[in-house]
Amino acid sequence: MKQFFTFVRKEFYHVFRDRKTLLMLFGLPIAQILLFGFALTNEIKDSKIVVVDYANDPASREITQKLAASDQFELQSSLMSHREIEAAFRKGVVNLAVVFPANFNSDLLAQNSAQIQVIADASDPNKANTLTNYVNNILRDYQQERVNETQLPYQIQPEIRMLYNPELKGATNFVPGVMALVLVLICVLMTSISIVREKENGTMEVLLVSPFNPFLVIISKAVPYFVLSLFNLTVILLMSIFFMGLPFEGSLLLFYAESSLLIIAALSLGLLISNSTDSQQTAMLIALMGMMIPTMLFTGFMFPIENMPMPLRIISNVVPSKWYYIIVKSIMIKGLGFSAIWKETLILVGMTAFFLFVSFKKFKIRLA
Repeated sequence: MKQFFTFVRKEFYHVFRDRKTLLMLFGLPIAQILLFGFALTNEIKDSKIVVVDYANDPASREITQKLAASDQFELQSSLMSHREIEAAFRKGVVNLAVVFPANFNSDLLAQNSAQIQVIADASDPNKANTLTNYVNNILRDYQQERVNETQLPYQIQPEIRMLYNPELKGATNFVPGVMALVLVLICVLMTSISIVREKENGTMEVLLVSPFNPFLVIISKAVPYFVLSLFNLTVILLMSIFFMGLPFEGSLLLFYAESSLLIIAALSLGLLISNSTDSQQTAMLIALMGMMIPTMLFTGFMFPIENMPMPLRIISNVVPSKWYYIIVKSIMIKGLGFSAIWKETLILVGMTAFFLFVSFKKFKIRLA
C-alpha cells in the first residue's frame, strides 16, 4: 500500500511540473466559464434603433425616453420620414425603428387606444423577434402606468413589420453562416496539409529543384481547392433556394466575386499554416482549432457580436468570415449592391493580401 501512495505522489509531481497539463486542467475550464457565461450570450443589449415621431406629443416623447433609457436599446437619432428609415436599414446602421403616427396622444385620450408601428430587420429573425418583444414590454409598462394614473383602459397596439424576411425563416440567418463556415474550414484544412504532405513524402525537394517556379508550385496547390470550394458554394446556394425557399435578391456575379475573395483568403491562410508546420497532424490540429471555433463564435450567426465584451469584439474584426457573413446577407437577403458593402469588401481584400504576403514570405524563407 505504501508503494501505491508513492506512485500516486509521483504522479501528482508529474502533473504539477507540467505546465501544459496544468493549463488544460485549470485554465481551460476557467476560460470556458468566462467565455460562455459572460461573453457569449443570446441576450441582446444596446441594439441600435431610430424613432420617427410624427406626433411629437407628451405620450410619444415619454415612450421615446423609456426606449432610450432601456439597456436593450441605443437610440441613434430621430428621423423624419419612412424613406430615411429604409435608407438606415439598407446601410445596416439600425436594427429597429419605432414610428409614432400623428395625433398619437390625441387618439389615446379620445379613444383610449392608439397604434404604433415597429419595423425590424428580420434578416436575423431571432434578433428581430427579441427586439420587438422588448418594445412590447416597454409599451405594456407604459400602458399600465397610464391605467394606474387615470383608471382608464388605455391600449397601445403595436403594428409589427418585419423587413427582408416577413415569414421569419431561420434559413436567412444560418445559411450565410454555414456558407462562411464551410468555405473557411474546407479551404484552410485542405491547403494546410497540401505542402506538409509533400514534405512527409519527400517529394517537396524534388519539386523545388525542378525547372518549375517554386511559387507556381504553391499556387498550383491551391487552385483545385478553389474550384472545388466554388462547387460546394453552388451546391449550398441551390439547396438553400430550391429546398429551403431562401430568396436571392441581389447580384449573382457580385455574390460569387465576394465568395471568391473569402476562398482566396482562406486558401492563403491554409498555405501559411502548411508552410509553418512539419506534420499533417499538427497542420490539421491548427487548422481545425484555429479556424472552426473562431468562425463559429465570431461570425455572428450564432451569438450577437455587439453583445460581446470589447476585447472579443476587437478579436472578431480579424476573422474573415465575420465580414463575409455581413456581405452575403446584404446581397442575398437585402438585395444590396457593391456601394453598400464596399467597406467590408475592402477589409476582406486587405486580409487576403496580408495572408498571401505572409504565406509567400514564409515559403521564401524556407527556400533560403
